Amino acid sequence: MAATTPARAAEPPGTQDQNTRATPHTGGVEAHGIDVIPDGERHGRPRELFGVWAAPNVSYLSLVVGGTLILMGLGLWQAMAVVVVGNLFWALVGLVAVSGSASGTPSEVIMRAMFGVRGNRANIAITGWFASVCYLALNWAAGCLAAFALADEAGLHPDTVLKVAIIIAVAAATLAISVYGHAMIVKLYLPFTIALTAVFVLLAGYVLQHADWHYHPQQSLHGSALLAAVAGGVALVASAPLSYNNSADFARYLPRDTRPGAIAGWTFVGAFVPSVLFTGLGVLAGTALDMTDPQSALESIIPGWFKPAFLLAIVLSAIANNAMTAYSSGLALQAVGLKIRRSRSVALDGTLGVTLTLYALLVSNFLTTVNSMLQLMVALMGPTMAIYAVDVLWRRNRYDGHELSDETRGGPFWYAGGVNWAGAVALVVSAVAATLCVDTESFTGPIAQAMNGTDLSLPVGMGLAAGLYLLLMRGRRPAAPRA
Repeated sequence: MAATTPARAAEPPGTQDQNTRATPHTGGVEAHGIDVIPDGERHGRPRELFGVWAAPNVSYLSLVVGGTLILMGLGLWQAMAVVVVGNLFWALVGLVAVSGSASGTPSEVIMRAMFGVRGNRANIAITGWFASVCYLALNWAAGCLAAFALADEAGLHPDTVLKVAIIIAVAAATLAISVYGHAMIVKLYLPFTIALTAVFVLLAGYVLQHADWHYHPQQSLHGSALLAAVAGGVALVASAPLSYNNSADFARYLPRDTRPGAIAGWTFVGAFVPSVLFTGLGVLAGTALDMTDPQSALESIIPGWFKPAFLLAIVLSAIANNAMTAYSSGLALQAVGLKIRRSRSVALDGTLGVTLTLYALLVSNFLTTVNSMLQLMVALMGPTMAIYAVDVLWRRNRYDGHELSDETRGGPFWYAGGVNWAGAVALVVSAVAATLCVDTESFTGPIAQAMNGTDLSLPVGMGLAAGLYLLLMRGRRPAAPRA
């Protein structure tokens, strides 16, 4: 029977859910928020991370991204190469995940080492909380469109009232997982992975029957046009791993002595393998189908009996993706200073995400606006990930969760006025430079314009952020964690 875990006096109010049944072993509602996970509550093995990261990447959205690469004018093997290169950025997700078990805290707290207590609140508010809420709306919209089609297949022909009910039902299923927390995610995501893989493997059989293995675009790209398409494609594929600078959230319950290589490896493999396979499947689909409307295109090549399973898989993949996002968005809300239980912060963010989804699907083209905005945010997320990864290496993954949790003036990570100016300057300068290099439908930077639309925001932003941060931190000695 789960025991009630009281809040410790040393912890800030709101960081731990009180009077809540909580045990990571049985899957009760998680009591911990952004507080340090005690060694006595550390459990599990690194291989559990495989299912955690595989489930959200056995995804319909991966198929959409793969099809988009063909629409950008790339040939089959050019697009496949872009898929592999773009997904190599999952290695950074694995690298920053190791800081979770080292500190026993989530990424939203660990990044205080890079930006300072106050500086990190601003960073998390944008790259953590705001981005998460937008992703919730995007993923729920994709899943709910499939749910509408599934209801139509059942003869319900959803009107506005039924559509609202479906959106709320999909969101409720997602948020239930997020509220129960880490243990529930670990428990459910391997079965999710197996179920989704089974459906998408069947789908792959139908796609392979139609795929054109000798596909070439009608007008092959050359020179600067090809470079622009490749750079844009890599940025598009890499935008998924770069949005997960919160990977420590899912590794912080592992025992302190867990091998970092195992954590990084299982995280990388769990995300990389399914993402490459199913984004590649989307590329193959694009050689034979018009992927401007991917759901309709894929439905045209599958038999009627398989259509409900396909649509249900789209809904389930949206739930799996958003449950992780909502979980971390709740932690982000606490990290920016809101004194509220994690379970309530998840519910608050979920409510906002549902509101945006309703507006997007029933009122306006909000999704188009948000999608363009998130493309621009890669110019910010890339540098953030680079600074985080470099800090892990610079400190040799030596993070003390209790020191990181100290928000008092003069604390170990208060720096100057609560801001680590090395991290803040590196992030702002590199984000501005990346924005000048970005090329999206809504905005093209002057450097990208001068280079005929070649989007170099990814290498410029990340390279400059890493270099500046190391330069500005030069001469400092990373503090050794307390015994």
